[in-house]
Amino acid sequence: MVTKSATASMDTLDLAVKRRIPPEFNIFLVLIGIAVFFEILGWIFVGQSFLTNVARLQIIILQVSVIGIIAIGVTQIIITGGIDLSSGSVVAMSGMIAATFAQTAKWPKVIYPALTDLPFIVPILVGIAVGGLAGLVSGVLITKTKIPPFIATLGMMVSARGIARWYTDGSPVSGFTESFAVLGNGLSRWMPVVVFLCVAVIFHIVMRYTRYGKFTYAIGANEQAARVSGINIDMHLIKIYAIAGLLTGLAAMVAIARIKTAQAGMGLMYELDAIAASVIGGVSLSGGRGRIMGTVIGALILGVMLSGFTFLRIDAYYQDIIKGVIIVAAVVVDQRRQNKRRKTT
Repeated sequence: MVTKSATASMDTLDLAVKRRIPPEFNIFLVLIGIAVFFEILGWIFVGQSFLTNVARLQIIILQVSVIGIIAIGVTQIIITGGIDLSSGSVVAMSGMIAATFAQTAKWPKVIYPALTDLPFIVPILVGIAVGGLAGLVSGVLITKTKIPPFIATLGMMVSARGIARWYTDGSPVSGFTESFAVLGNGLSRWMPVVVFLCVAVIFHIVMRYTRYGKFTYAIGANEQAARVSGINIDMHLIKIYAIAGLLTGLAAMVAIARIKTAQAGMGLMYELDAIAASVIGGVSLSGGRGRIMGTVIGALILGVMLSGFTFLRIDAYYQDIIKGVIIVAAVVVDQRRQNKRRKTT
């Protein structure tokens, strides 16, 4: 009896300790482990430090900022059990349309002369609105026609890319006003990081402490139960897809302001990178589980890995192969975790 009591006490203690440690802690340890791994390989194969190069660290964070902003919206969609394949194309569409509102009259290849030298907030609002409209359309399609999110966002992916190419006949748009370019290069080029962190903090609070967040988790955990409890499922899903679209539009503005040009081919594979960041960060593709902070760390892991591959001079083809393997591995781990949870409940 004493032995059983002691075992039960130890189990209770272990459970209490696990509950005190946030799930993001393990993901953060993975991030540190990957960074140390590339540091060791750097000294062995390149003869340089991977972590002490400040310029490289800045590039890593800047690269993940755009993907991270998109991933925060995608995370909310995945938590409901949905998916969004249109993010990359919506970045291109939002970027191309908004870019024509951000040009200066001094540029020799102005697309619409009547829209030059506008206040910097105008193209930003246009880009965010275009992204939000795309998300709204996807949300309405999913809820009103009952087609799977995979199909609805796949259609949006193709249409948005087509609109991006049609808008200027495929011509890139450059020559932005200095005030607009600050969004991507202000604060000594740290502005995209500031925008990313602000978005992350806002939606971390929203998802944890507001009714919007509770409804989102409830729909992903058990849609039927959420419906019975009085949640307007269709309206909430439309809101989520629209908000994800708004964030994608914002990410597009940061991206074109940073590189000072917009092209119809930009944003390729962004949707998969955003989904990968969410899944690596612990968001379950089955819905109902995941946190914004996990997604932020997942985006950092993705950035460190891609930068590490480049640092080790690994061919881009191999990088894509390894990235695909990691995404599949993360999903397998999630499935096993889900099965283990079902057995214990």
